[in-house]
Amino acid sequence: MSTNSESPEGARWLLLIHQLPAKPAYARVKIWRRLKGLGAVTVKNSVYALPANGETQEDFAWLIKEIAELGGEAFVCEAQLVDGLGDGEVQALFDAARDEDYAEIAAAARELAGTDATRAQRATQVARLRKQLDEIVAIDFFGADGREPAKGLVSGLEADLHEEGDAMTTTETNAASDPLKNRVWVTRLGVQVDRIASAWLIRRFIDEAARFKFVPGTGYVARPGELRFDMFEGEFTHRGDRCTFEVLLADAKLDDPALAAIGEIIHDIDLKDGKYGREEVAGVRTLIVGIASAANDDTQRLARGAVLLDDLYSSFQGRQGSKK
Repeated sequence: MSTNSESPEGARWLLLIHQLPAKPAYARVKIWRRLKGLGAVTVKNSVYALPANGETQEDFAWLIKEIAELGGEAFVCEAQLVDGLGDGEVQALFDAARDEDYAEIAAAARELAGTDATRAQRATQVARLRKQLDEIVAIDFFGADGREPAKGLVSGLEADLHEEGDAMTTTETNAASDPLKNRVWVTRLGVQVDRIASAWLIRRFIDEAARFKFVPGTGYVARPGELRFDMFEGEFTHRGDRCTFEVLLADAKLDDPALAAIGEIIHDIDLKDGKYGREEVAGVRTLIVGIASAANDDTQRLARGAVLLDDLYSSFQGRQGSKK
């Protein structure tokens, strides 16, 4: 039986009430996408709900700022439902929304299983499905029924890929083409700032088909096809005064000003030496600490961290574009 069968009696909710101007037209779409990304559900026209906790309160606080920048108005209140709409009904709204998301993942997984695409093509698509699934799990607050079937289908695709080729053949193929592609990337359990950012960099810019594995900090021996990062004796870890993110940037030859800026922020947070004096450090540190505090599961931490870093990267790209 699913864990979401019981209503969260006496639950407290955060309600975002907002109003946006008619123009620009894209504002409504932008805010709707942000709300969807946070996992919020509509309880009334222009009233959106999230379970009340420190992380969701911070999510809504940032969204209020965005709404104000778009010329709108918004406020958040914490509520306990007394009459009319019940806690169980609100939870059902969350479960229904996530079940729709899981159904899309499951349909895509079934379709992919029946294709005759090459192994490399399937690996890329499976990695994309895994990323999408991890992002949905991160906002599945009550454990919707569709979660386990979707996870099973994606895990099955990953297992099929793994069984297709033998580890030594995979290693030789990688070495002949690109030694950083289609790898299992291994790091320590309990990911924090540098590991969260490095994993995002790997999957977004280095190895789109990357799979991540979390192990104890010492005593782990890498298997064929695995690369270790931000851990003792890892192939990619701190070197001199550079954090792992900076080492990956250099080794992968990623010459991107936006990534370099993020690298400076991660350096200052991780090494605490104030080398770059980035003004964004305090805010980014608070957000990542919040992510780590809210999720014990490393996969969920990576998924939520990826959303933050995607937005940060877009922001820096926008700044670069405005200078041209």
